[in-house]
Amino acid sequence: MILKTIKSIVFFTLIISFVSCSEYQKMLNNPDTNLKYKAAEVYYKEGEYKKANRIFEQIVPNYRGKPQAQRIIYFYANSYFQIRDYNLSAYQFESFVKSYPKSDRAQEAYFMAAKSYYMLSPRFSLDQQDTYKAIDKLQIFLDNYPDGEFSDDANTLISELQVKLEKKFFEISKKYYTIRDYKASINAFDSFISDFPGTPFKEEALYYKFLSNYELAINSIFDKKEERLVEAKELGDSLLDYFPESLFLEDIEKKFKNIEKELTSFDQPTTNTK
Repeated sequence: MILKTIKSIVFFTLIISFVSCSEYQKMLNNPDTNLKYKAAEVYYKEGEYKKANRIFEQIVPNYRGKPQAQRIIYFYANSYFQIRDYNLSAYQFESFVKSYPKSDRAQEAYFMAAKSYYMLSPRFSLDQQDTYKAIDKLQIFLDNYPDGEFSDDANTLISELQVKLEKKFFEISKKYYTIRDYKASINAFDSFISDFPGTPFKEEALYYKFLSNYELAINSIFDKKEERLVEAKELGDSLLDYFPESLFLEDIEKKFKNIEKELTSFDQPTTNTK
């Protein structure tokens, strides 16, 4: 009985879907522009953005220069955003701003164009060209609307993108440590900390710089070992000055003990034999 009921529900769902698709196809082929406009708005309000988008695409040219144009073109742009076609949503929102700079929706469209670029930003491990572009677009928006309705949102998005860039460069620096190129790791972390002084990755960056110095010192030739051990200890002390309750405190203290042990060998007087 239950199986029969499930089959009936599936059957009627398919029938409704088929009828719906059939009606939609008829609307796409309908020559009545006004009727299409009303149908597109219904689809849009119901969240059927893909269907609305295709109809808007058909009717936009017919309404240019008419009172309804602003409304239709804005919905058209936003339908692209809703279906995650961010390249076209950015283009359409920017076109809206150029066509209607004095519109009540101009500021929102400007922000949505910039947000579209934000949505195109890839994960940190990939090329970040789109991230830089998104930051530029959001900053231009803020330059135009510093105290606007969407300024806080724009600043938040910029901060998120900035952290993504910092994560990218942090992981590049960390990779040198992973492959045991400690000198390159130290230089990379120096540059990272200099370029991003307020980064949320600062503690971890200082820790890996300390580890790089520590490994370089421990594995040094005798003539360079003492100087490098002292330098590693100083870096560890500096890290703990910034972050006295560091997440890496236990490991740092363990390595401090090892450094002190290694340094004691340099305190022993040298015995000359004849």
